[in-house]
Amino acid sequence: MRTGKGSAQQGTKGSAERSAVTAAPVAAAPPATAARTRLRGRVRLPRLDGLRGRLIITVVVVALISAVTATALAYRESRDAVLKRAQNAAVDDFRNLVERRAAQLDVPTDPRSMARFATDVSSGLRGSLVVARYRDYTASSDPSADRTRITPELRAAVRTRTRVSLQRVEYGGKPWLALGAPVGLDAPDARGSSGQPSGVEIFAVVSLAEEERDTADLVRSVQGGLVPVVLLAAVLALLAARTVLRPVRRLARATRRLATGELSIRVEEKGRDELAELAHTFNETAGALEHTVGELREQEALARRFVADVSHELRTPLAAMTMVSSVLEEDADQLTPDTAHAARTVSAETAKLARLVDDLIEISRFDARAVALTVHELDMAEAVRATLAARGWTDRVAADLPAGIRARLDRRRLDVIVANLVGNALRHGAPPVTVTVRAADDRLTLTVADHGPGLAPEVARHVFDRFYKADSARSRSEGSGLGMAIALENARLHGGTIELAPPAPGLGAVFTLRLPLRTEPAS
Repeated sequence: MRTGKGSAQQGTKGSAERSAVTAAPVAAAPPATAARTRLRGRVRLPRLDGLRGRLIITVVVVALISAVTATALAYRESRDAVLKRAQNAAVDDFRNLVERRAAQLDVPTDPRSMARFATDVSSGLRGSLVVARYRDYTASSDPSADRTRITPELRAAVRTRTRVSLQRVEYGGKPWLALGAPVGLDAPDARGSSGQPSGVEIFAVVSLAEEERDTADLVRSVQGGLVPVVLLAAVLALLAARTVLRPVRRLARATRRLATGELSIRVEEKGRDELAELAHTFNETAGALEHTVGELREQEALARRFVADVSHELRTPLAAMTMVSSVLEEDADQLTPDTAHAARTVSAETAKLARLVDDLIEISRFDARAVALTVHELDMAEAVRATLAARGWTDRVAADLPAGIRARLDRRRLDVIVANLVGNALRHGAPPVTVTVRAADDRLTLTVADHGPGLAPEVARHVFDRFYKADSARSRSEGSGLGMAIALENARLHGGTIELAPPAPGLGAVFTLRLPLRTEPAS
């Protein structure tokens, strides 16, 4: 008696067509989260807000995903190959054993012969569970073993097929291969099918634990290589980021130097990639900016020279005009009313023009950096009183001038600062106008305040600008629009500044001059 020889692959297909049981995998692919946890413990990830950090993390994540994907694919392919090889070997051994032992089995048979037949087949399959069935008789190589691993689907496949059928099942958390075949009375034909069936069915349950262990060992070895791969990817990403970002850092340094006014700065152009194109664009921009700024500086220098030259050229005729207008004004009482009015008008306008020319000359000296301090030891109370008295403001200004405050300052330039601040308060503010001098921590403060409406925010932003007039509709005014700018330049020349205080209830404009008590002229 022979069993029918059949293809293991065909048996698998037949089993799959009739079986609803799905074999669950024993070992899963290594999770990506575990690899990331090990990576985080060994490598300190860079900050995410930097281009280098984002580039490194991107490369590492891509490498990690690629490695995990490759591991999963390798696990699946190796597991299928190992299980298929074990499955084919088990099918061949099962078929050969059944063929050899079936020759000693008489049909019809009895339970004792069936038990001996099952035991003989089991001994050749490394002690696997073997179950034989004949009509109402069932014999097992291990009567205490659980036979549920031989599923109804496999039994149905054996009853309907003449070849070996198989099915992978999960039992006790371990993989098993269940085989089954009918025992034929005749030798198998050329197609592998047995002759007339004997009615005996033989089943075997073979353990796949050893093959599963081999697959698990392979997965563990691949997992052990994940960390070196990811670390290598991080090192390569760091080197690549350093190579890529080096020209970016050079460009950033050049941009900072350009922002500080070093317009001649250029960056080296290497290669033909996007970074080289960016460097070329930067160089073109810097060159155009340098050319434009150079032209503007030349035009500004020409304009300043023109103003200075015109102002100096006007001083001589203005001196003659001032002298003549002074004579006419002195003799105005002896002239006719119309002529006297004209003489006084000419004298007043000539005086304004002379002040404007003086202011233009003064501001042009600051622009040309042709100014210098002449420092003396001053009594502040005495210096401020002299400024007020020289302009006839003593009765119009309330001065709080403590005695004993002395400072090393340029007397003439201090006079210009105080005169501009107080004159501005008298012209545009409301009485009382106060001047307060204080000294503390080697610093001198002089505050000029009025009780007028104060300065509107849009006026306050431009109060120190040259030629700025609060009322742009006025084409003429008493001042040149340079007084506050000249006062601020004189304060800066001393190493100090002038500040406009925020609006306060009950006060108008409040200007504070801050100077060091000891100013040394620049060498």
